Amino acid sequence: MTEKYAVVVVGGGAAGLSAALVLGRARHHTLVVDAGEPRNAPAAHMQGYLSRDGMPPAEFLAIGREEIARYGVELVRDRVVDVERGEDFSVVLAGGRTVRARRLVVATGLRDELPAVPGVAERFGRDVLHCPFCHGWEVRDQPFGVLATSPASVHQALMVSQWSKDVRLFLHTVAEAELSDEDLRRLAAAGVDVVPGEVAELVVEDDRLTGVRLADGSAHARSVVFTAPRPVPQTGLLERLGAELHETPFGAYPVVDATGLTTVPGVWAAGNAIGFAEQVVHAASGGYRAASAIVGDLLMADLDTV
Repeated sequence: MTEKYAVVVVGGGAAGLSAALVLGRARHHTLVVDAGEPRNAPAAHMQGYLSRDGMPPAEFLAIGREEIARYGVELVRDRVVDVERGEDFSVVLAGGRTVRARRLVVATGLRDELPAVPGVAERFGRDVLHCPFCHGWEVRDQPFGVLATSPASVHQALMVSQWSKDVRLFLHTVAEAELSDEDLRRLAAAGVDVVPGEVAELVVEDDRLTGVRLADGSAHARSVVFTAPRPVPQTGLLERLGAELHETPFGAYPVVDATGLTTVPGVWAAGNAIGFAEQVVHAASGGYRAASAIVGDLLMADLDTV
């Protein structure tokens, strides 16, 4: 017979594990399905999480898995390939298993699509970075480059100038004409140099980023490069269930209420599944909120059948 759970949590990152911890402690039979592809896997450490500042992401997740196991939560390394909504949710795993759930938490996160410049993917999470709040302190006062992916990269260049006074914005495929007069004024006020021309590659020597080389052959000595990946939300399951999405400059995300409840009854979302800027600490909080709402929702549903 198909095994039935109170809740299936899709995604075993900070949001999913946090939700599972709350659900397990509330004595709900819970399954976490984890594909093992955390967004922050390239990073050696995570910062800005009170009491966990500097902890390696893999260690953080390992501790979370140990904690949920104490409360009887089951975790499987698998991938959800389909889900259907009936009286309960039917959840199909890639490994061939099908389970049922009364409620779902979708914490599938997003995928970062990096600029197709040689060296960027290889150095991402080391000396190619995207978030100054995550990594700015660790690389402070070094020569920064910012690899533009759109005119919005001006904002990124301005932000990172708070961690270094030697910042160059490499326009790459962005034309100078696409920058407004206000952009140029602010860049000048922040001391950010604007470098037109397409970037050909990042220069790496002795396993260390040393510069940025343009297509014209000129090179700029840089120790760190910031860039903005294109976020690709993992919304396939939500779309199958008919969840309403809303467009943002960073992709389409589900419409949710303050607890993470989507427009599909019984389906909550948390973490980067609901937005690009959800850091680990936000994701953990979102998972907690979703789970506590589910506990109350299940209670009322049961009481209403008595």
